[in-house]
Amino acid sequence: MTRDAGEHDSASSPASFSGTLLYLGPQGSFTHQAAEGAASSLSGAFGRDLRPTAADDVPRIMEAVEFGRSCGVIAWENNVEGYVVPNLDALIDARNVVGIARVGVDVVFDAFVLDGGEDVPLRQAVAHPHGLAQCRGFIARTGLTAVPATSNAAACRDLKPGQVALGPAICGPLYSRRTLETGVQDFAGARTDFLVLAPRDDARALFARQRSSGVLDFESVVVFIPLSTGPGVLADLLDVLRDAGLNMTSFISRPIKGHDGTYSFIATVDAAPWQPAFRGVLERLVAHGDWIKTLAVYPRRERPNPPVDAWMLPTGGVGPGGLSEAKRHGRENDAQAPPRFSSDRELLW
Repeated sequence: MTRDAGEHDSASSPASFSGTLLYLGPQGSFTHQAAEGAASSLSGAFGRDLRPTAADDVPRIMEAVEFGRSCGVIAWENNVEGYVVPNLDALIDARNVVGIARVGVDVVFDAFVLDGGEDVPLRQAVAHPHGLAQCRGFIARTGLTAVPATSNAAACRDLKPGQVALGPAICGPLYSRRTLETGVQDFAGARTDFLVLAPRDDARALFARQRSSGVLDFESVVVFIPLSTGPGVLADLLDVLRDAGLNMTSFISRPIKGHDGTYSFIATVDAAPWQPAFRGVLERLVAHGDWIKTLAVYPRRERPNPPVDAWMLPTGGVGPGGLSEAKRHGRENDAQAPPRFSSDRELLW
């Protein structure tokens, strides 16, 4: 929670900040779209305009932000595949990087091929691993082999004969690729949220300006590591958040690499660290002996709170009324419908 002596000098000085906003390139990636939106919405927030600039990989983005040379944009969470775990781990480990804004991009994949390559049989589907995961149906239907790329835009840019690239529609005209099929993602309504990253002291100045301009509602992503482990440790941590009346919208864990039974716990909370209730929680947990770090703070988003309908549920399981597979698929009168799953079978009691 406190900065080591000598940790901050010119490395994170606002004077060294160039105004560039690095994103995972090449041009045409979903991250590029997020960077353009972030540059527009945060224009002037640091006393200068942000200029979206492509970077080769996420480690280079993190390094540039770490040493105060630029801001950055990284993929954070997808509503189909969940958190982008390598980026989450990188942010946990970074010394001088914090998220300052969250930008959402609708994820729609088109399938592209080389123009004039009709005589070559199509054998491979190429995209970022998350892109491949979101287009499994198309890949299976076409009998292609999934091949990972560093980004969806790179797959389109570097497309070879016999390959199908999966990426945003903008990649077609950008790289002169022929559109084989549109909207090949498995789920309509897929969306990826991106974090805008800044050096921590620059971020604190930005938060102060936001607060003075009337922004009152914030959301924070905080990582907790209990330094003692054993029964009830996690429950005690959650009790502190609950007793403070804080609304937690997400909670996940990550292993501390190479150490069995030890975990980081990452919570998204509807509050800012400087607000009294949340600050009191953080101070109490630090005094208790837990390690804590704020990973991101940004203006709170309005989120729907829809019910979980029967058709959203995974296969099997037991719900209110002993939900059956036949009912879930609207086949109550279908003689071929799967049998009703019993509680003892599903719950193993």
